[in-house]
Amino acid sequence: MTAIAFITAFALSLALTAALLPLLKKLKAGQSILQYVTEHSSKQGTPTMGGIAFIVAVTICACLFCNTSIRSTAVAIAVFAAYGATGFLDDFIKIKLHRNQGLYAYQKIVVQLAIAVIVAFYAKGDMAIGDRLRIPFGREITLGWWIVPLTAFVFLACTNGVNLTDGIDGLAASSTCCFMSGLYLLLKREAATLEERGETLALSSVKDVQTLCVICMAALLAFLLFNANDAKVFMGDTGSLALGAMVACTAIFTRMSLFIPLLGLVFVISCLSVIVQVVYFKLTAGKRVFLMAPFHHHLQKKGWSETRICVLYCCITLVATAILVGFGE
Repeated sequence: MTAIAFITAFALSLALTAALLPLLKKLKAGQSILQYVTEHSSKQGTPTMGGIAFIVAVTICACLFCNTSIRSTAVAIAVFAAYGATGFLDDFIKIKLHRNQGLYAYQKIVVQLAIAVIVAFYAKGDMAIGDRLRIPFGREITLGWWIVPLTAFVFLACTNGVNLTDGIDGLAASSTCCFMSGLYLLLKREAATLEERGETLALSSVKDVQTLCVICMAALLAFLLFNANDAKVFMGDTGSLALGAMVACTAIFTRMSLFIPLLGLVFVISCLSVIVQVVYFKLTAGKRVFLMAPFHHHLQKKGWSETRICVLYCCITLVATAILVGFGE
């Protein structure tokens, strides 16, 4: 069943992206490029909102191959689509007004925070998730109601981390694909542990998320055929916000939130580099730590090619996966 889900998701995402590309060109749904990103000047007008293709592919395949009677799966799909819709609105405004900014920052934060809080309270109340968390290289801890603010924070961090990572061709898609492959391997071990304990409810949820990881990997691999350097289409905020939501949901709903700082290290790097840059800039009246933030743009300014940066980020995630799988319990 997993192999069939992979093939179906890959084929559907490939077909939808190929069909969507000429439509986006016809509608002149081109990405506006910031003037100070000189390395990207040639990308001006490249079709954006390509994330629609893999969002539709993942949603359809999840409904076909996942057990949507499991509430956490249904919620993950709904949140994935909701964030995709938010990103679509953001991209639409950019295209309509011919500017790089869509929704204002406060508007995005309000929507993201609202969804994050809803997800956090849902996760706390779901018997298959509850207030327990797996610890990397350890067992489990119980947080009680502290799980709610932690989950909301993790959700916001993931969605913004993936969004910030979507700055060069193929980076967000390839990084998320590697994240999903790593999470799949970790969940395979977790499923064996839950089966030994006889936790059937949590086991069903974990196995379903495994299928969701496979579907996401397949859909993103197909999308990368169009999005890798030199990109024919960008995923836009439509895709990056949706992917961030899926990264968050798959980890949160399997009690793996604390694995994200290592497994999703590249997303953490994107977030922290921006925070450090902004804070240092304000404290030192205009000085910078990085040539440009997020960190992948710093590497670009250092002369790194986009392909080399993508390979580095994928390697970081794969090494993190090897450490977690090899040394975890």
